Amino acid sequence: MKIKHLYKYLFAALLVLHLSSCNDNTDAEQKFDQTPTERLNAQKGELNDLLLSSEFGWKAVYFTDNTVLGGYTHLFKFAKDGTVQMASDFDSDTKTYKSEYEIQLGSTVSVVFTTKNRIHLLSDSNSYPIPSLEAEGYLGDFQFLYYGQENGDIVFKTNRNNRELRFVKATAEDWTDLSENLIMEQNVIGGEDRPLFRLLETNDGTAIHKFDFSFTAATRFAESNSIETGYSVSYNMGVGYTPTGIVVSPAVEVGGQKLTNFTYSDTDGSFTATGTNGVSAVIKYTDKPLALTDDYKLLLPGQPLGWFGFFIDDYTVEAPTNSPLFYAEIEKINAALPEGQSISTIEIYSNSRIGTFIYYSFVRRAPLQHFVTVEEDEAGKKMVLKHKSWNGNTTVATPAILASFDKYLMDPEGIYVKKENFRLVYSEPVYTFTSASSPFRMTTWKLN
Repeated sequence: MKIKHLYKYLFAALLVLHLSSCNDNTDAEQKFDQTPTERLNAQKGELNDLLLSSEFGWKAVYFTDNTVLGGYTHLFKFAKDGTVQMASDFDSDTKTYKSEYEIQLGSTVSVVFTTKNRIHLLSDSNSYPIPSLEAEGYLGDFQFLYYGQENGDIVFKTNRNNRELRFVKATAEDWTDLSENLIMEQNVIGGEDRPLFRLLETNDGTAIHKFDFSFTAATRFAESNSIETGYSVSYNMGVGYTPTGIVVSPAVEVGGQKLTNFTYSDTDGSFTATGTNGVSAVIKYTDKPLALTDDYKLLLPGQPLGWFGFFIDDYTVEAPTNSPLFYAEIEKINAALPEGQSISTIEIYSNSRIGTFIYYSFVRRAPLQHFVTVEEDEAGKKMVLKHKSWNGNTTVATPAILASFDKYLMDPEGIYVKKENFRLVYSEPVYTFTSASSPFRMTTWKLN
């Protein structure tokens, strides 16, 4: 090739590069030509269009803090006039209510629900599910900062604690079926006729692991700890309800897969999440404790004084290990009492100077003491309580107000005793007493 032709080609190539560079600079200049206010106004318009774009509105399962609380489903249908139709499964009221919202400009763009509606139930500091959240409520927010779109979702972060919240497009069925979430709640809690014990079982495709499982309805929160020696994995998760099962956060991670959606089976009361390549997680019932302990020996004759107490007006009433049957029996006692009276404490004193007895105290009523003997079932790792007397009188029958409740502690099949690995706010150790033949389980502090 001649030199003059080579120069011509080189010049043409340089000209193309120069023109391309000019175009790139022009694009960049156009991109950054807007002021911060103009960019925010553009985002405001974008968010406004998005909120109005979904035919049936938006759905958000709001986990305000998945270390202590579960998820609450909210449905939103935004209108051009600045109003929003809203419904939630926060409680049994799943009706739709109208209120107002604004898209506001600050350091970023946010949607703010400016008049009271269902979302504000999560931010009301005067309403809290457990005493430890007093003055904090459900840790929720009603202002959400806009962070863009992803796979059709609107991505927000909460103003209060900077947690991600996603709005996904709702369907007509989401609105009509919302009340079914509360039916599912009862399945998660478990009926009195279900077996007492529950476990979480994971399968990573090669190995199966088992964990105990306890659920607290007031907080929609579950705790699950491995029962295997040397395997210290735990899964603590917030639970949200759906018409067909539950969704959990954080996800249950098994074999490198994150499982969040569990489907309910009415046949056996189980909830199953299925991954790929044999990975799964199942929450299911079992008739026996996952692990038996020797903790019952603390109450056997010859041991030091033991004092175990359940208190209606304190944190033991919130223990996730109390069973639905136990709560139902407490209600039966109160229903049988005259107006103004109620059960206050249930305490077990073992090996005191006057013997072993169950102490029932009441509001505005004299206490009752059920004296018992304690026998060991060493093979079954449990104790058996046998009747001696009421208040020292061997001829008196069981008081009618306590007959239904007391029979579970006097289970002829025995009582399991377990020291729990959690605390109920205070430093005192926590022990649970479990009927061997029924879904009755009572959690106490050990107070000496």
